[in-house]
Amino acid sequence: MQCWYGIDIGGTKIELVAYDATLVEQHRQRVTTPTQDYDAFLEAIDGLVRDADAALGSSGHAIGIGLPGVRDRRSGRQLSANVPSLTGRLVGEDLQARLQRPLAFGNDLQCFALSEAQGGAGAGYPSMFGAILGTGAGGGFCVDGQLVAGANGIAGEWGHWSIPATLLQRHALPVLGCACGLRGCLERYVSGNGLALIHEGRGGDALDAGAVVALAQAGDALAEQALAIHRDLLGYSFANLILAVDPHVIVLGGGLSKLEQLYRDLPAAIAPYLFQGVRVPPILPPAFGDAGGARGAALLARQHHPSR
Repeated sequence: MQCWYGIDIGGTKIELVAYDATLVEQHRQRVTTPTQDYDAFLEAIDGLVRDADAALGSSGHAIGIGLPGVRDRRSGRQLSANVPSLTGRLVGEDLQARLQRPLAFGNDLQCFALSEAQGGAGAGYPSMFGAILGTGAGGGFCVDGQLVAGANGIAGEWGHWSIPATLLQRHALPVLGCACGLRGCLERYVSGNGLALIHEGRGGDALDAGAVVALAQAGDALAEQALAIHRDLLGYSFANLILAVDPHVIVLGGGLSKLEQLYRDLPAAIAPYLFQGVRVPPILPPAFGDAGGARGAALLARQHHPSR
């Protein structure tokens, strides 16, 4: 049976899911991520693959792997990740040596986008952008259902565009440093963590985005103000995304994608930052949500290795 394996690597768990040629799930298994021990991490991946081969009674299937962070295509080293044991390592090279089969690599954001482009909320559109709004902000761009990763493999990293001085001044926001090494990245303001920081900057004490939303729904003025600022910043961000790649649809992911008011309010927040005649594309909730990572990784393997 022809299968593709998708492996989704996160800060707490690693999950392998095997799909057949019709994208029907054939096998699923997850283990805890070894975040501090690189050899244990490699062994965990190897063990998942061996178990899948045994369960399916076959081997040699191509594997797509969704890695956290950014992979330097020149050196092959993982530049940043929420799994400390991977940073600076030749993860792809080391996994290839262990697994001895066709591999394809993307990041978790791109895998989300690819999953939603093929059979998800973005299916049937000539192009789509999958925009993650969670702990951070990023995404992936697909054309005709295929991922466009770019020369450096980082296409879709809109969260690391800089916030303009006009918006910083309008909302009296500080210039925040980012884990990527830059300052003033949009991610620091429009992510779930960013919403909580905006609320804190207004004198609030909500611990996370969900708490800000709950307070706003209860009529808390500071929380409502924080949400309004966040919506304006997100409107600017998505307007620039539209001007840059002009997707036919935007599919949201991450924790903030569960906020129903975003789908209602975002088009009006985006429009003022677009010039006349530019239409805001549909903005849709994800079909697969958090379950799309492994599925997208498997689709990435199929995209690169269609015969395996």
